[in-house]
Parts: sequence; structure tokens; C-alpha cells
Amino acid sequence: MADSLVIVESPAKAKTIGKYLGSKFIVKASMGHIRDLPKSQIGVEVENDFNPKYITIRGKGSVLKELKDASKKVKKVYLAADPDREGEAIAWHLAHYLEINEGDSCRVVFNEITKQAVKDAFKTPRPINMDLVNAQQARRILDRLVGYKISPLLWKKVKKGLSAGRVQSVAVKLIIDRENEIDAFIPEEYWTITTQLKHGDAAFEAKFHSLNGEKKELGSEQDVKEVILAMGDSAYTVAEVKEKERLRNPAPPFITSSLQQEAARKLGYRASKTMSVAQQLYEGVELGKEGTVGLITYMRTDSTRISPVAQEEAKGYIEEKYGSSFAPDQPRIYSKKNSNAQDAHEAVRPTSVLRDPDSMKEYLSRDQFRLYKLVWERFVASQMTSAVLDTMTVDLNVGAAVFRANGSKVKFQGFMKIYVEGNDDGATDEEKFLPPLAVGDVAEPEAVDPKQHFTQPPPRFTEARLVRTMEEVGIGRPSTYAPTLETIQKRGYVAMEEKKFIPTELGDLVIQLMEEFFPEILNAEFTAHMEEDLDHVEDGKEDWVRVLASFYESFEKRLEVAEEEMKEIEIQDEVSDEICEKCGRHLVYKMGRFGKFLACSGFPECRNTKPIVKDIGVSCPKCAVGKIIERRSKKGRFFYGCDQYPGCDYVSWDKPSIKPCPQCAGLMVEKRNRSGARLQCTQCDHTEEVLEDQDQAE
Repeated sequence: MADSLVIVESPAKAKTIGKYLGSKFIVKASMGHIRDLPKSQIGVEVENDFNPKYITIRGKGSVLKELKDASKKVKKVYLAADPDREGEAIAWHLAHYLEINEGDSCRVVFNEITKQAVKDAFKTPRPINMDLVNAQQARRILDRLVGYKISPLLWKKVKKGLSAGRVQSVAVKLIIDRENEIDAFIPEEYWTITTQLKHGDAAFEAKFHSLNGEKKELGSEQDVKEVILAMGDSAYTVAEVKEKERLRNPAPPFITSSLQQEAARKLGYRASKTMSVAQQLYEGVELGKEGTVGLITYMRTDSTRISPVAQEEAKGYIEEKYGSSFAPDQPRIYSKKNSNAQDAHEAVRPTSVLRDPDSMKEYLSRDQFRLYKLVWERFVASQMTSAVLDTMTVDLNVGAAVFRANGSKVKFQGFMKIYVEGNDDGATDEEKFLPPLAVGDVAEPEAVDPKQHFTQPPPRFTEARLVRTMEEVGIGRPSTYAPTLETIQKRGYVAMEEKKFIPTELGDLVIQLMEEFFPEILNAEFTAHMEEDLDHVEDGKEDWVRVLASFYESFEKRLEVAEEEMKEIEIQDEVSDEICEKCGRHLVYKMGRFGKFLACSGFPECRNTKPIVKDIGVSCPKCAVGKIIERRSKKGRFFYGCDQYPGCDYVSWDKPSIKPCPQCAGLMVEKRNRSGARLQCTQCDHTEEVLEDQDQAE
């Protein structure tokens, strides 16, 4: 007979924990939050110390009745929501509804859902931490005040359905500021001179470095001619050789932001998908005879800290699998990258390093396996020795010019044996080997290649770049990155093109108004300071009501000014030349989550919409009548299909090329990966590289 009730957020988590605790415990799920501020009104009594007016979330009645009935049949109720502010708030709301004293030892927290961790947690239950609850309440009320006070203004002055958010507005401004930088960017010309050289049987390359003993930038073709003239017919003679060892250290284990960034780079996952799959791995996966086990630790964290037990297990695994030379003498300790990091939880790591990815593969979906493998490899690598690289720099005199060749090779792999951190530009660490060279050696030139380039503007934000920037400037916290990125797209303030954010006209307009009337909301430093204040509330160093009052004092004055001075703006839809085939009216351009589309100007009487298609100049290989056009799927991904659809059902995820196959004249398609692009024939095995100027590639 069960004598204790345990309440968690999700059925998956309930299932996993229930197997660990046994028959004396009933484990049920609250299905997330049970109470929240009402949607129909602001729900905050500003004059009464910002008292929130919580109501039961619609649809939770049957869940709450089930929890209430179950609580009456047991001696003890434990609240085991996630170990963060949101989890603490869920526990607090449950305690209120079930009439549990928040000072009782009813709260149970664990950073990983494994049998030992769960059983240990139930040995030391604690009271609800009201500092954590108040930090969550303060954030929720802050966001409610900003959203519910500014949004009606935007509805009245601009357009219904608009909204403003505290963190989301700063994120949109970052994207707009970057777009303005790109628009204002003036390319500058520069040149490089690369020489292909041979010494014995070995080929290598060297690049122009200096002229007449001074470093020289090549800004024009005339500069190149000057260097070529100074080189004359002189031999490439080795003047200096520098060799040294260089250590390369592993990246720290994942925190939330770095997990989202690396999953975007290496797996192509959106931030929301990364967090969804990570939640599944955290809550538990069925592992055959072993039962349900949580495979990773809690995934919302800003700490790189690792428990000594996990470090010891990793050390033993590394020594047994790879040898003692791959395990450092002392465990690696990683300092906090961000001074604002709370260090409340461990880094994201596997709950046991002994569950290597290969042994888990049969139990996991493809998405789960790929993310688990990433987490496992990153953690194991973080506990391994540094890699040792032999580097070599060779200067070659050619008349009055100096050319420099750089090369390196891995002397000892260390952590690189299993994992190397990615980067935002998709560049790879290609080893460039140099032949054994000594001062006085002469290399034979095979080709001299002067090349013109132009400097490139800063790149648009990918999700990975935006998360990294938000972390660097201190806006948002681990639990808010993914929801923020989703929100700014749903509101139509930004769109995604080729996996990069671009601001919409609507987003630009809203941010202009916000900048004029609510500059503090858009100030990244101000927002970062607010995040620090919330952290201080969590630490018990600051009163949450005082934080809200300090913010609201100036905010209220800004609202009064905006109400009087903000002018009404009518957004006119851009009319297209296309006619609605359903009602005969003109179609107009609208902005949606995935960019522009066409909609009938007769809305809401006529709800006809059409995608904006782009002809890529290729005839359909299937019907030979239609043209291939670029389309978007419902999830925003580009694909290519025949414009005669549904008469012709040709479709391809790969972009067809105008160039026919030189061997069979068949259709060639573009295949892209992180190492570049290539054209591949759809009818024979012919492939060829797509030559791209590296400076033009993002």
C-alpha cells in the first residue's frame, strides 16, 4: 500500500521515477504549471506590492482533481519538479493547491534521473525555497507588465496583434542592428598572392608576407605588380624555420547555450528541438532489461562544474579505453565563462560515461542518438589530456619579398581522438603538412596565383550566433534562449532565410517605436542588469518587490508619455500584380513566420494565400514542360518542385543546377555540407566541386 505521493511535471518523468521508488510511492504528473496569470487581463495589482492574481490554467481541472484525491490517500506528498526557478514555482503552486505548508520538507530535487540520484534526493527533502519562487514571480510579473502595458499601445497606434517583450525586444534589436551594419558596410579591396611550391616530392603552398623587410598589405592590383616585380626571377630560398610544440586544450562540458550552439553547428538542430530532445534524454529512456534511465543531467544550466564522482568514472573509462596517457593527472576544472553564471547545477553530461553512444543506439531515436552522442563525446573529451601539435613556420626569400608557409601536425591526439569543437562558420581544422625544410633549401615554384578579394560584412545571426551573443551581453538565462527565438519568429518580427535571421518591416517599425518611447527596454545593459537583479532575488540578496518597484517607477512615466505622443501609424500592404483566382481582387504581400507570402486583399472575406515562388531557371526533368521553382515547406525548409504541380509531382530537397552533367547531360543537383558544395549528377556517378571564393562563404 502506497503511503507517499510524488508529483513531477511530465508523464515520462513520472514513469522513470516510479520504477526507482517502488510500490510505497505513487508518482503522478502535474503536466507543467497548474496556475498562471490570466490571459484576459494584466493580473497584477501594481498598487498592492505587485500582488499577482493567479488562476488555475484552463484544462487542468481533471489533473488537479486527480492530484487532490491522491493526496488525501497518503501520509506524505513530495513535490519533485525540475531543479530551477520554474520547477520551484510549480512546486509552490502545487503546495498552495494541495494545502501543504511550504515550510514542510516536501521539496525533492535531483540533477539527474538515475536510481541512485533519485533515492539520495528522497533522503534529504527540504522546504520550498521562496527565494527561487520569488525570482520566478518577479520575472513573470516583469514580462507581464512590459507585455500587457506596451502591447495595447501598439495595437491602438499601429496594428492589432502586435506585442512587446522585455527580452524578445532586445533580441530583435540585435538582429536589426546587425542588418544595419550589413547595409552600411563598404567593401574594401584586398589581394593575396599564393604560390604552389615543391620540394623534392612534397608539394606545399606559401603566401606573400612582407616586402623589403616590412609587412605589406596588398590593397590593389598595383601593389601586387610591385611585389611581382620585386620577386623577379629569384629562387624561393628558405630563410628561416621555426618549429615548436603547441598544446590545444579541450572545450568545457556543455552548458545550455553551448549545447544549443553546437547542436546547431554539427546537427543542424534548432534551439527548440535541441531542448525538446534533451528533455527526453533527461527524463528517461527505456533501456531493455535495465529499465527506464535518465541518460543526461539537467539541461538548463550555466555551470561547467562536474561532480567528483562523474570525474572519477570518466577517468577510469578513459584509462581503460584509450590508455593512461589520455587521462590528466588531476581532474580538469573549468572556470566560469560568464561572471553572471549561477552555478546552481552541474554541466550537461551523461549520467554514466559507461553508457557509450554505441551501446545506447538501439534504444534511441535518430535525434536522441545524435544529441546523446554529442553530449557524451563533449563530456569525455573535456576530461581528457590536451592535444599536442607540432607547428612549423617557414619564411622563404624571393628577391625583396618574403613568402610564409605554415603547417602543423598532431603529435599526440589527446582529447581530439574523440571530439573537436565546431565553429559558426563551418570551417574545419585541416592539417597542412610541410616537408622537412632547412635554411638554405630551395623550393621550386609551380604556380603563382594573385587573387582579388573584398572584405565581407559581419554575418547575419544564425540561432547559434544569436544565443552566443545573448549569453555574452547577459540577456536571458538558460531556460529562456529557445523560447525567445521562437517568440520573435511567431510574432513576425524576424524571418529565417538560409538559416539566418532577417528583420521584417514590422519588426523594424515596432523596434523604432520602442526605441523612441521605451529606450531602457531595448538597452542590452539595462536588461542584463535586470537579469542580475533577478539572480540576486534568487540568492536572497534582494527583495523582489523592490526590484519591481524600481523598474516600474520610470516605466510608468514612459507609458504616460507614449500614450500622449505616439502617433497612429497605418501599415499599408504592398500590392502585387497578381490577381486572386478565387475572388478577382489583387493579392498583397504579407509577412509570416517564414518570410513573405501573398494573401488576398479581400481578407477576411477571402482567405486565399499563395507562396512567393522563385524560378531558378531550370526546366523540369520529369515533365519537360514546367519550370523548377523554389518553395518552402510548412516547417520553413526550402525545397524545389515543378510549377505544374499537381500535374507534375517532381520534387527535390537539393537545388537543381543550370549546368548539365558533362558525361551524360543529366540533371545535376547541389549537395552541401560543412566542407563545401559539390554538384552531383542524378543519373550517373559524376560529381564535381563548386568553386567558391572562401571570403564569399559565410
